[in-house]
Amino acid sequence: MTIDLQPVKGTRDFYPEDMRVRQWLFARWREVARAFGFEEYDACVLEHEELYIRKAGDEITGQLYGFADKSQRRVALRPEMTPSLARMVLAKGASLPLPARWFAIPQCFRYENMQRGRKREHFQWNMDIIGLSSVAAEAELMAAQCAFLRACGLRLDGDKPDIVLKVSNRQVIQHFLEGLGIGADAFPAVCVVIDKRDKIGADGTTAELTKLGLSAEAAARIIAVLDISGLDAVADAVGKDNPGVIALTELMALCASSGIADVVRIDLSVIRGLSYYTGTVWEVFDASGSLPRAIAGGGRYDRLMELFGGTPVPMVGFGFGDVVITEILAERGLLPKEASERSVDDVVYPMSAKEFAVANRIALRLRAEGRSVVVDYSERRFKHVVKRAEDDGARRLFILGGNEVTAGVVTVRTMGAERSEEKLPLAQFGA
Repeated sequence: MTIDLQPVKGTRDFYPEDMRVRQWLFARWREVARAFGFEEYDACVLEHEELYIRKAGDEITGQLYGFADKSQRRVALRPEMTPSLARMVLAKGASLPLPARWFAIPQCFRYENMQRGRKREHFQWNMDIIGLSSVAAEAELMAAQCAFLRACGLRLDGDKPDIVLKVSNRQVIQHFLEGLGIGADAFPAVCVVIDKRDKIGADGTTAELTKLGLSAEAAARIIAVLDISGLDAVADAVGKDNPGVIALTELMALCASSGIADVVRIDLSVIRGLSYYTGTVWEVFDASGSLPRAIAGGGRYDRLMELFGGTPVPMVGFGFGDVVITEILAERGLLPKEASERSVDDVVYPMSAKEFAVANRIALRLRAEGRSVVVDYSERRFKHVVKRAEDDGARRLFILGGNEVTAGVVTVRTMGAERSEEKLPLAQFGA
């Protein structure tokens, strides 16, 4: 039987060189999360399917990798982490001290149309704050995203930043719709439609809205208000007493105190398609526009616990995918050497099998010192060993032949431009 050597469409293999990039990225995410006082958690990648299909109307429902297990229970590979988080918080109940700051780096699966920066599986950095109703939580999460982006070398300050955060608040649109006679029951479905506006255009959006029972005039007014950007323009259009405008005003003041106001833009076109968002929503974009989709997105979902049978708990969080940001950093030459090149500290080269045991004892001592050590058992010609050690980024090469063992020494070559050699006693390494 001949097997397909390529991974399943939309998924990825991670060879060692790919894993170096992935592990570097994950390490940066963890550093930022811990700098902001967040604790790491995880959940099983296999979840109850009902955890996702309860949110009727969400695009994600049609993208599930769902199936029946051998006991005929309906399960699914998680498409996102937020419902699992809500389930875990609900399970903890009153025993969970609030507010809680949790983060995770889950792998998620969605059967969706692929394009540049979008696959059917991805890892994402999730940070969530549970139990804090103030928009200070949103400001803190946005500041964490910005801290990561700055640490990667992306410019967030000045007139032409590399990244922009587009921020809105669903209450702005919800109260505007109420003024048009559109009730809260229809609001989630309307959000799902207008979230697809960039894909289907104004005419397609109008058609989808009219299918929901809205008049053509109401659809036109919705599309017009979505094109408004800037806090002052939004306030003029919907009123300063709009609860969403009040929240955005407070948020912008907190963003200023967090040093990120220059990169935050108020933009009502950001609505986000998931039906459980209730307040602030935001997306992170490449300001150059070279990638046509959001790098990351977040929002407040204060009523998600209620949908799962619990009492409402203030919750807000974001998801930050690995695919798009890796492409952006690679495109700009911002992936550091440590993420793209293999690096070991020492290579020990026994010239023949007779020296293997001595080489192992040297490696044992070096590893006890916390060094990364490769013993090259290949018995290849010396020039090939040197070339491989250089390719692996080795700092030192320990050369061990019969003459060295007889003399009780090992030749240590320092690699790099300032190459040097010295002989050290084997006794120094317990050999």
